[in-house]
Amino acid sequence: MLRLLRHRDARLYTIGQVCSMFGDSSLWLAMGIWVKTLTGSNAAAGLTFIFFTAPSLLSPVAGLLADRWRRRRLLIATNAATGAAVLLLLAVHDAGQVWLIYLVMALYGIAYAVLGSAQSALLTVMVPSELLPDANAALRTAQASLRLIGPLTGAALFVAVGAHLVAVLDAATFAVPVASLLAMRVREPTPQPMARQWRRELIAGIAHVRRTVQLRQVVIAGAVSTTVFGFGETILYAIAGNGLHRPPAFVGVLVAVQGAGAVVGGLTAATLVRRSGEARLAGGALLVAGIGALLQIPPSLPSVSAGLVLFGMAIPWLVVAVINLTQRLTPNELQGRAYSAVDTLITTPQTISIALGAALITITGYPTLLLAMTAVMMLAAIYLLSPPRQTSAAQTPTTAPSTGDNASDEPQAPLQSDRPPPTPDTICRLRPAPNTPGASPVAPLTANARLGRGCAETAVWSTLRGRPAYPSRSPP
Repeated sequence: MLRLLRHRDARLYTIGQVCSMFGDSSLWLAMGIWVKTLTGSNAAAGLTFIFFTAPSLLSPVAGLLADRWRRRRLLIATNAATGAAVLLLLAVHDAGQVWLIYLVMALYGIAYAVLGSAQSALLTVMVPSELLPDANAALRTAQASLRLIGPLTGAALFVAVGAHLVAVLDAATFAVPVASLLAMRVREPTPQPMARQWRRELIAGIAHVRRTVQLRQVVIAGAVSTTVFGFGETILYAIAGNGLHRPPAFVGVLVAVQGAGAVVGGLTAATLVRRSGEARLAGGALLVAGIGALLQIPPSLPSVSAGLVLFGMAIPWLVVAVINLTQRLTPNELQGRAYSAVDTLITTPQTISIALGAALITITGYPTLLLAMTAVMMLAAIYLLSPPRQTSAAQTPTTAPSTGDNASDEPQAPLQSDRPPPTPDTICRLRPAPNTPGASPVAPLTANARLGRGCAETAVWSTLRGRPAYPSRSPP
C-alpha cells in the first residue's frame, strides 16, 4: 500500500476517490430517509434504491464509452455532470417533487456504471502492473471503511441541517476527483475507432470473457455464488430479531462488525493476490464466505460475530481477485467492456437474490437460507480450487507498445504473434468425433479427460448464445 501512495498519480486519484465515495455513501441513505419523510411510504423510500440500481443494465454501453473515449476525460466529464445533477435536489420541497429524487438517483446510477468501467480501464495505464492489486485493494478498503461512517454521517446531517445541505455537500465532493484527475500526468493510448457493428462492439466484453478460460471460470464461480449473496441483505434483520432477540437497531452493530472484516480483507487482498494468484484467492474467498455463513446459524453473538467478520473479509478478496484478473487478461482496447461484462454477469444474480431472499425468508426461516449460502459458495470454491483448472500463461493480452504523445509512461507487454494461442474452446471444435472414419477411438476419450471442464463450459456458453457448441465441419 505504501508503494502505491508513493506513485504520484495513484496518490492523487485515491484522494479524489475517497472524497467522492464519502459523499456517495452519505447521500444514498439520506435520500431514502427524505422520501420516507415526504411521503410516509416505505415502498416509495425503497424505490429510491431501485432507481439507483436499475441503470446497471446499461453497463455494456458504459463499457463501450470507456473504450472509445479517453478514460481520464470521461471520468472528469462524468464526475462534473453528476455533481451538477445532484443540485437538482434543491428544487424538492414536498411530496410532489419526489420524482426529482428518483431522477437524480437514476442519473447517479448511470454515472456509477460509467465511472466503474472507466476507472478500471484507467488504472491499467496509470500504475505499473505490479501495483494493480494494491490500487484495487486500496479503493476497496476505502469503500468498506466509508460504508461504516458515510451512511451514519448522511443520516445525522439530514436530521441536523436538512436534505438540501446534504445535497450541496455531496455535489461539492465531486469537485475533488475532478481536480485530482486534472492534476494527473497519466498518458493514455489513443482510443481505437469502432471497427465493427455497434451490437458486436457492445458484446465484445462478454465474448472476451467467454474465450478467456481462466477469466471465464472465475466469472462462472462468482455468478453462481452471487445467486445467494443477496440473501444476506435480509438475513441480518432476522438474525438480530429472531436469532439474537435484539431490537432492529442492533442491525447497525452487525453491519459494523461485517464492515470491520471488510476493512481487514481490503488491507490484505493485494498481498494474497501476489502469493496465491487471482483464481485461488477467489476460491479461498468463497470458502471463507461459506464458513462465515455457517457460523451465523447458531443464535450466539460470538458465533454470529465471527461469521460476519469472515464474510466481510471474503468480499474484498473476491472483488479484488476478479477485477485484477479482468485487468490483467484484457487488452487495453477492451478494458471498459470487459469490466462491464464481468460486473453485469456477477451482480445481476445478486440483485435477483435480494428479492428472492426477502420472499423466501418468511417461508423457510433464516437458518435454511444460510445453509443454502454455505452449500452454494462451498461448491463454487471447490470448482475453482480443485485441479485440473484450465489456465494458461499464454492468455496474457497482446498489446502493441504505444508511441508518441499518447504513449503510456509504463512499459507495455511485448508484441506477440497475431495468431491466438489454442484454448479448450478451439480444441473442442477441432477434435475428431468418435464416429469419424479413421479416427482413433482413444483420442476423443483422452481429449475429454484433459479438457472436460473447458469443453463443458464451451457448451454452456454456446447454448446461451443460441448456436451449437461443436459445429460440424463435414459437408451437408
